[in-house]
Amino acid sequence: MKYKLGEFVRFVEERREGYITRIINDTTIAVTDEDGFEIPVLASQVTRVHGQDPVDELAAPDHVQVSQSEFIASGIFLAVAADKKAGSVVHLHIENTTSYQLLLTLTTEKGHKFKGEFNGIIKPESAVALYSASLSELDQWPKFHFQILLFAGRGTELKKPLEFSEKFRAKDFSGAKSKSHYLDQPAWLIQLDSHEPVIDPQKLKESFFKPAAEKLQVEKPGKEIDLHIEKLRDDHQFLSSSEILDIQLTHFRKSLDAAIVHKVPSVVFIHGSGNGTLRNEIYKIISKHAQVKTFMDAHKERFGYGATEVYFK
Repeated sequence: MKYKLGEFVRFVEERREGYITRIINDTTIAVTDEDGFEIPVLASQVTRVHGQDPVDELAAPDHVQVSQSEFIASGIFLAVAADKKAGSVVHLHIENTTSYQLLLTLTTEKGHKFKGEFNGIIKPESAVALYSASLSELDQWPKFHFQILLFAGRGTELKKPLEFSEKFRAKDFSGAKSKSHYLDQPAWLIQLDSHEPVIDPQKLKESFFKPAAEKLQVEKPGKEIDLHIEKLRDDHQFLSSSEILDIQLTHFRKSLDAAIVHKVPSVVFIHGSGNGTLRNEIYKIISKHAQVKTFMDAHKERFGYGATEVYFK
């Protein structure tokens, strides 16, 4: 029995159920239960729970009546949205906001091997789900190749076929999510039919010679700095452990420098308990810093050992 990412299943031999968040191989899957634990299990040891929405039904409606008053010539988007029930799974959709009917194929490439994933017609002003993947395996995602033909039944300018290829990285999802055109949830939107930006040589030259008045001002830090990654980046679920630590330490150093510039007496850094890696790295920095007088655990009644207050000279 072949399962898909996002399906809700129940274990056969124990009282446990959850969503499929990873396909490990042809016989093994990973199921994340209600407590957030991901459990590898043989596919033969689980069964589908009837009444739950399968992944294929998570797509937006694939037909919307086109307004005849105005022909819309551009606006084809790849929308990447998180599964509403299994947050570590995302679904890739094509959102066609144009008046064209699209003939689309999606082919994935991995290790110089190609696999056809989707082919079909996408109607004007509609969205269709094409592919599902696990966020925790972003570095293992294949390269995506989209090929699109645009068709209109009435007199319009002939448009060239579109080709878009991408091997996605965490940086591609570093921006904030946007309001989807047809999905009832935010999504990362990538326009596939956008034109290449035109570079203004004069503006490019001016950007290298900004006057002193435009230089970035150091903002005064607050009394408490939260270093939890979900407070710093919207795309934290795409990042590796090392990337997360680098981002947290960069923010810590900037906040530390800002506190010294503004001569604040002390700042509380909320780093969490966890495995202690971030806290230990912070201790290494402040224990040797010339402007740090001392440091200690802060507000144990609130944070336990998850926050450190740094006092400056």
